[in-house]
Amino acid sequence: MLRKSANDIKIMKDKEPIVCLTAYTAPIARAIDGSVDLMLVGDSLGMVLYDYENTLQVTMNQMIDHAKSVVGATTKSCVIVDMPFGSYEESSNKAFKNAARLMQETNCNGIKLEGGYKISKTIKHLTESSIPVMGHIGLQPQSVLIDGGYKVKGKLKSEWQKYIDDAKAVENAGAFAIVLEGMTEPLAAEITSILNIPTIGIGASPKCNGQILVTEDMLGLTNVAPKFVKKYATLDKNINDAVQAYVYEVKKRIFPSKEHIYHMQPEIVKNNK
Repeated sequence: MLRKSANDIKIMKDKEPIVCLTAYTAPIARAIDGSVDLMLVGDSLGMVLYDYENTLQVTMNQMIDHAKSVVGATTKSCVIVDMPFGSYEESSNKAFKNAARLMQETNCNGIKLEGGYKISKTIKHLTESSIPVMGHIGLQPQSVLIDGGYKVKGKLKSEWQKYIDDAKAVENAGAFAIVLEGMTEPLAAEITSILNIPTIGIGASPKCNGQILVTEDMLGLTNVAPKFVKKYATLDKNINDAVQAYVYEVKKRIFPSKEHIYHMQPEIVKNNK
């Protein structure tokens, strides 16, 4: 089975729902490879792995290091990598330089960047330069400071046209798919019906062509998760139970037992008589 490409994801729009999850490390990537159509090495790794307050502190080197780990551990799912804050906003040329470096050093299938109409020229420059781009509109985590927090978009119908125009601009610029985040359900459904490329929802609509969640959120490994997250497991409890069992056995000298230690071979005593 060949690894799915960005184009494979694009043509799934009207075929079947697209399943996406984040991956930042080799163990998680191996566990979900092939089960998901697309895994995103998201800049959300800053909060999930490094306990940053937001995504703005994440660097290009961090994204490259984690993407190398994910790509190296997988063979089936399409791997897309977030462009971190400050790596693409200044100019199309800077965006290309950073995106090309990211792809050359990680061998990923494409990149994702945030923004609509304002960065459509950059998206066009990247796609015309053979770099697959996934767009991202609605709630944009890299704009959290200027937005004054994580605010749901499209609560008033008078706001809708801006996001519809953003989505169309991203599509027309050549993006193969677009993430709709933190958006009211009717607006996300409307955008999905208008576009010819797949929409990937996160806190959006079940009518989106696909869905994405942070893997650690849906596995129950994070303390606080947004409203839109459904926890499919409670691994934090499983980990705590396992650690407590380990602590008990070490304290009681139960572990390590005979099957967990190395034994010497019996010495052969030569008869010198």
